[in-house]
Amino acid sequence: MEFRGTTICAVKKNGVTAIAGDGQVTMGESVIFKNTAVKVRRIFGGKVILGFAGSVTDAFALTERFEGMLNKFGGNLMRSAVELAELWRSDKLGRKLDAMMITADENTLLILSGTGEVIEPDEGVCAIGSGGNYALAAARALYQETDYDAETIARKALKIASEICVFTNDNIRCEIVGTAVNADMPMAKAKKSTKKPISEPRNSAITIRLCASSAHSPKASTRLQAIRWLTPVRQSTAQAHLISIHHMIRLVNQDASSVQARML
Repeated sequence: MEFRGTTICAVKKNGVTAIAGDGQVTMGESVIFKNTAVKVRRIFGGKVILGFAGSVTDAFALTERFEGMLNKFGGNLMRSAVELAELWRSDKLGRKLDAMMITADENTLLILSGTGEVIEPDEGVCAIGSGGNYALAAARALYQETDYDAETIARKALKIASEICVFTNDNIRCEIVGTAVNADMPMAKAKKSTKKPISEPRNSAITIRLCASSAHSPKASTRLQAIRWLTPVRQSTAQAHLISIHHMIRLVNQDASSVQARML
């Protein structure tokens, strides 16, 4: 009787790669032997994560060989995977290993197939095992249509697969590697103008004093500004007694030609 691990799902997004696996181990086709198995682990000092599906014994043997390759090639994930695939094909015992593996570091996500092939998935989403197709479909939909991070997508996809596949449970374990990068670049802040806008005085008493001084200015433009500032003040009946209407009319008449030219 053979013991088999089931579903693994991996998602790479915004600089972070997450690999999630369920905890069910099935004996044969009908008996659930274990619900809390650990199918996702860290190797090479925590810099590489992997998850396996298929025959449990073969998966452990494959993991040990892969870790040996990583140590041999200084943690180069791609080269280690290729060398393992070549060994898998050439070794008579290796070719009989009935297991698949997903492995990742902070830059690369790979599938090692049971036939000794190395595959880099599209869109940074992949899944293996009996519930792999369900998890893959769910993960792709969540990846394209939501703003969830890599770990959330992997966990939710595996949860959906567990509700469909009888060989997958919802006791999910997830490992992540990499550093999150914000997808939205911060927008540059607009430079504030150093020029202070000329604001109209709001206090009525200040307005009247400014207008009185401006009205005696020889420049017609200054007198026009004084009249424009006085307009809202004069509309207030509570402040109308503060303004000498007769004085303003006299000032305007003295420079009627300039005022008229400016208004035109």
